[in-house]
Amino acid sequence: KIFLFMMVSLDGYFEGVGHDLSWHNVDAEFNAFAHEQNIGPVGTLLFGRTTYELMAGYWPKPAGAVDDPETARFMNETPKVVASTEPFAPDWQGTTVVSANVIEEIEKLKAGPGKEIAIFGSNKLCVSLMEKGLVDEFRVMVNPVAIGAGTPLFAGLDKRYKFKLIKTRQFSSGNVLLTYVPA
Repeated sequence: KIFLFMMVSLDGYFEGVGHDLSWHNVDAEFNAFAHEQNIGPVGTLLFGRTTYELMAGYWPKPAGAVDDPETARFMNETPKVVASTEPFAPDWQGTTVVSANVIEEIEKLKAGPGKEIAIFGSNKLCVSLMEKGLVDEFRVMVNPVAIGAGTPLFAGLDKRYKFKLIKTRQFSSGNVLLTYVPA
């Protein structure tokens, strides 16, 4: 299955102006959740180009390994697929770039054997896949902060999309995880 994990502000933004993520409410409990959600169940990471570049600029670098060695190892060792309108040569190990027939290639990836496919960030890609019915689960972590400006979650969606809430989880930090499936 393909799932989206996205952090959002209480006022509905997944990123601030200039791709700012400094407002993310992250602590030891969040990190334990992230390890539980990702390490083991996830077999492939799926990114759009912008998110890929942000991730590739952090996790394979020394700062990523120092800040969170377990997540850095997961991010660096897990195969990555990047959907990009322009082909490019990736510099992060284990990365495949798909720039032609993106939807068909992701359908093949999803139909193949293996573990879950995770989309972290990558709002444009997520919206494209939502419109084709390819995202099976939406894990939205609401952070108790309003940032006032940025990019709204699911920006660019061209139609109404209904969800069914299947699970909630409250964190001591004030974060709340809302897990949805398409209705």
